Amino acid sequence: MSKASKAETDAAMSDLVPEPRQKPVVPMKPVSINSNLLGYIGIDTIIEQMRKKTMKTGFDFNIMVVGQSGLGKSTLVNTLFKSQVSRKSSGWNREEKIPKTVEIKAIGHVIEEGGVKMKLTVIDTPGFGDQINNENCWEPIEKYINEQYEKFLKEEVNIARKKRIPDTRVHCCLYFISPTGHSLRPLDLEFMKHLSKVVNIIPVIAKADTMTLEEKIEFKQRVRKELEVNGIEFYPQKEFDEDLEDKTENDKIRQESMPFAVVGSDKEYQVNGKRVLGRKTPWGIIEVENLNHCEFALLRDFVIRTHLQDLKEVTHNIHYETYRAKRLNDNGGLPPMTVETEENHESNP
Repeated sequence: MSKASKAETDAAMSDLVPEPRQKPVVPMKPVSINSNLLGYIGIDTIIEQMRKKTMKTGFDFNIMVVGQSGLGKSTLVNTLFKSQVSRKSSGWNREEKIPKTVEIKAIGHVIEEGGVKMKLTVIDTPGFGDQINNENCWEPIEKYINEQYEKFLKEEVNIARKKRIPDTRVHCCLYFISPTGHSLRPLDLEFMKHLSKVVNIIPVIAKADTMTLEEKIEFKQRVRKELEVNGIEFYPQKEFDEDLEDKTENDKIRQESMPFAVVGSDKEYQVNGKRVLGRKTPWGIIEVENLNHCEFALLRDFVIRTHLQDLKEVTHNIHYETYRAKRLNDNGGLPPMTVETEENHESNP
């Protein structure tokens, strides 16, 4: 073999045989050295720093209410936030006709408590479940939820994006179940089956004061069973429990509290010398925040006092991320065209 052919053969072989890969650097596991600290550093002040920042900027929380008309959706939301935040308090006339199709009505408010500002948006869905034919009436709602993800994604991929992207994504959907005492309607199952994949659904039994205590317990158990049989995951979803503490707390909510049997009222009455929110009936006052009367207090604590931040995080890290990954994958790995890019594309064919 000539030197030239040997050189060519060696070159070809070197192309075929890959160079040995370097072993990836495995990061060391962090070692706790708390006991070895020689003095106070101040790491714990991060919590106070975060609190101060939140108090300056405030935060967004967007809650959607879905269910047939007449189930007290607007009243319950007003009761939750102890203010007139529903659509009916913003120019909605009770005598208006029920919409022929599902409409989406979003109303924003700024609520301040203890120096913390919350930009609350209540999204109502008048017309849902009120028609003779309710086939696919969940589609406009799913479309609206996905449009908010798309809006956020387009802002996120902008080269000159805003320092703080306005968040219109739906963090929580309260789904109102009619207190029939029998079972879920096909529409209930259809809606939750489709929408539980894109938003945090919290099922609630409306107007729970129309059932006896025994009926309420039986109905809650039946609803939980039907959701399980149909493979419907409501919030908090089992797969997103971060640790044993989360699992223990959330299992109790999933197995005992869900769906919350609630009564809403924005009217006050005098009971034993105290002003309470309640509903007046011929046999007495049903106190909204009395756990012996209904589970409104449990729902309020769950949505606002213990899980509000988690609702926002699951929306961002799970539902939005799923939407984002699908959009980028459908687009060949490229970000969706922004409004500005589309305009430039149209003006420069």
